[in-house]
Amino acid sequence: MSTAKSRGGKAARGGTGTPATVAAARAKIEFTLHSYEADPDAESYGEAAADALGVPHGRLFKTLLAEVDGRLTVGVVPVSSSLDLKALAAAAGGKKARMADPRDAERATGYVVGGISPLGQRRTLPTVIDESVSALATVYVSAGRRGLQIELVPADLVRLTGARLAPIARG
Repeated sequence: MSTAKSRGGKAARGGTGTPATVAAARAKIEFTLHSYEADPDAESYGEAAADALGVPHGRLFKTLLAEVDGRLTVGVVPVSSSLDLKALAAAAGGKKARMADPRDAERATGYVVGGISPLGQRRTLPTVIDESVSALATVYVSAGRRGLQIELVPADLVRLTGARLAPIARG
């Protein structure tokens, strides 16, 4: 595991990085990157990432895509929880939600499943983050590839994604 603090830097100038790290650097927010050895056979990429980094499952959030009334919508919830599709639909102003096809999620975000970040997505999608994020000093989300997490202040995550906060986690 390795850790690197950043604010601006190479990623902001179009150097190395993922679209997520470039977006964070361009926004000039403080963040820390945490790399770890990703297990390609893990049943839950998020839980495996939290375990590899020694982070409580409630501080590492997973990015999931659903279709709300036919429109792709991003739901961001702790890896210790599951996404409540009914709550996501209500938070997004819709009636019905179902998980998106993984290929549609990859095409819309530009990331592969297991490495989808809420930051720097190919298309701007409506985003809802579970309100539990507000109680945390920092939160971890995918930095855009398996084996890399970005730690940032929840307010910056909400601002950069244009997200709305709502109780969308269950369990």
